[in-house]
Amino acid sequence: MSGHSKWATTKHKKAATDAKRGKIFTKIGKEITVAAKLGGGDVNGNPRLRTAVAKAKSVSMPAENIKRAIQKGTGELPGVSYEEIIYEGYGPGGVAVIIEAMTDNRNRTVSEIRNIFSKANGNMGEAGCVSWMFHKKGYFIVSRSKADEEKLMTLVLDAGAEDMQVEDDNFVITTALSDFEKVKKALEDAGVPAELAEVTMIPQTYVKLDGKEAQQMLRLVETLEDNDDVQNVYANFDIPEEIMNAV
Repeated sequence: MSGHSKWATTKHKKAATDAKRGKIFTKIGKEITVAAKLGGGDVNGNPRLRTAVAKAKSVSMPAENIKRAIQKGTGELPGVSYEEIIYEGYGPGGVAVIIEAMTDNRNRTVSEIRNIFSKANGNMGEAGCVSWMFHKKGYFIVSRSKADEEKLMTLVLDAGAEDMQVEDDNFVITTALSDFEKVKKALEDAGVPAELAEVTMIPQTYVKLDGKEAQQMLRLVETLEDNDDVQNVYANFDIPEEIMNAV
């Protein structure tokens, strides 16, 4: 879990302070629009929309932007129709990679992603080639300075969490997809702030990388995430912290 935990925390902090906030707002706006289109514009009655709006607020996305994105999804405002696509492939060292994309042009997106893989010494695969290595889970990171370990464990397990581990300065909590909202509410009701609360793909096994391959892998992920159509990138690498920090 350590590789996933470290990368998840790093990505979250980067998103919150990234100078390219316009791009981050655009990606989250797409997610809000699609969530509203599929499940309606009521945040209380649409868990996917509620999670997307919470993510938007965590990176200080203006309320007006959030409102417009919802209205585009419900049809109150004109907007682009996005298609959700999942791509799979392999990065340096045989690392499994899953990419969630939202696009208005499937041909453009697949061409760009294939090109990114090729330049990073990786390759795209067929649908299903690596997804079996991952489980979709609810995922929380809570700073150890914000909660007592015993009390927190009792709280989240009673709410339905599957597991809680101590990793460096954090508590890492995982839940079944169906229990994500219950655990999230339990933390909020108890006044315990989560540094990260998201639905994610957690690998069952990890590939340890070092040196050049580790650097190539991190650049691959960063280039994929920088693509306008890519919403999320999941990978089963385990890379030393000092290399992550350097890159």
